[in-house]
Amino acid sequence: MLKSEQKRKAAASVTLLQHIHCETPGIISDCLQSADIDMRFVRTFKRNPIPSNLDTQAGLIVMGGPMSVYDHDQFPFLLEEQRLIGEALKDDKPVLGVCLGSQLLAATLGAEVKSGAQKEIGWHPVTLTEYAATDALWKELPARFTAYHWHGDVYDLPQGAVSLASSELTPCQGFRYGTNAYGFLFHMEVTEKIIKNMVAEFQDELEEQCITAESIIQKTREHVSALQTVGDRVFRRWVKLLN
Repeated sequence: MLKSEQKRKAAASVTLLQHIHCETPGIISDCLQSADIDMRFVRTFKRNPIPSNLDTQAGLIVMGGPMSVYDHDQFPFLLEEQRLIGEALKDDKPVLGVCLGSQLLAATLGAEVKSGAQKEIGWHPVTLTEYAATDALWKELPARFTAYHWHGDVYDLPQGAVSLASSELTPCQGFRYGTNAYGFLFHMEVTEKIIKNMVAEFQDELEEQCITAESIIQKTREHVSALQTVGDRVFRRWVKLLN
């Protein structure tokens, strides 16, 4: 490999949009670091401006958050995020959307994002579709596993996208658009620390849903390791799309 190529690879970076302090990239960070890819954080909760474009950035990651895609009046930066997602799609740069990020990706692709029949919070099974068996990120992974969820909004499968996963409450839990844009409504990036921070931050929402923080933490100890094994495989494969 030429020195110039080594330098370019070492300098590779992705833009990561973070909407609240407790929803960090988790194990996604480990996957990026192992590939020598830096993260350019844009933290909207700290009023960081949304970039006008990705410029030399290799891709875009959009994390979760407590707001809704359609809360434009309260959070005007959401429309700017959709514009940036659109630019990434136009330039064929890899996109990864997690929870709210997947909703923003779906909305950018023209799908309706709306309030679900009920909130899906905690640990619930996810079932992969038949298309996941040949997907670049999902092939050779378990067809069913228990994932971590925290969402009230859902979306229709965007036109032209491929459905990858569902749950009992939510028909579209994950999708791929093109070859390198992915949206996952459920969380695979989480660590036990992230989950503890989330249940502390969103305690009022848990009480509204008659869910105890203790029940989520107990199930976290049971399921998080297996989920991280799945997430690690998926995210490492997505990171390879950046090269």
